[in-house]
Amino acid sequence: YPLSVSAERVFQAVAIAEYAKKIGADAIAHGSTGAGNDQVRFDLIFNVLAPEMEIITPIRDMKLSREEEVEFLKSHGVEKEWAKAKYSINKGLWGTSVGGAETLTSHQSLPEEAWPTKIVNRDGLMVEIGFEHGEPTSINGERLTPVQAIKKLQEIAQPYGIGRDIHVGDTIIGIKGRVGFEAAAPMILIKAHQLLEKHVLGKWQLYWKDQLGEWYGMLMHEGQFLDPVMRDIEAFLENTQQKVTGKVFVKLEPKRFELIGIESEFDLMQSK
Repeated sequence: YPLSVSAERVFQAVAIAEYAKKIGADAIAHGSTGAGNDQVRFDLIFNVLAPEMEIITPIRDMKLSREEEVEFLKSHGVEKEWAKAKYSINKGLWGTSVGGAETLTSHQSLPEEAWPTKIVNRDGLMVEIGFEHGEPTSINGERLTPVQAIKKLQEIAQPYGIGRDIHVGDTIIGIKGRVGFEAAAPMILIKAHQLLEKHVLGKWQLYWKDQLGEWYGMLMHEGQFLDPVMRDIEAFLENTQQKVTGKVFVKLEPKRFELIGIESEFDLMQSK
């Protein structure tokens, strides 16, 4: 499960706090409920960066259900296809989360109509991903920024239905949570990056990167991005990426992908 929403919320909160201070606001509002992780992420960042401001949380404080929210919008003349509103969809650069009645159970899967992107590609396709110092910088030879590369790969791979799954995890407030997600580009990039690392990093680099990466992910998930230890972990992780440069070849198929191999001048399998 790629850390999509948690990373987004942290940087949204930072940007909101900075803007609120810039315009001289005395309060910040967010629409998180009292059941999930986002309330903690927003509250934590706002309290650190703008402790003097009041935090207003109407959805949480009034304990509003989705049905009540819909009725409120209807009563104020908002017109929408409300049948789709039964699914909570959060689309971001690093993946799309999908929540609904099915994800509140432990046994039901999401129906096809719940997924934002439909499966339309059936023929296999080879894709070449270029990395420089651990960051994706090209797709099929086209030079791109990392953000552009993510978007390009998503555009190519998502119509295959790759990266769909349902994640079960522990929320910050201590309850189990279940959410659907589709994240074609992130899942492919994570695995492609790991394969390249296996070829160019040493045994203990890989071991400690996995250990610290796990902690970094957990801290990010829980909104602890501003903790100084995150800068310490980042320094180590960035140092490991000096030679993570090369190409990874991936074959796309409906609902799956296969890592074919890599090419890198730093490939330790080719060293003499």
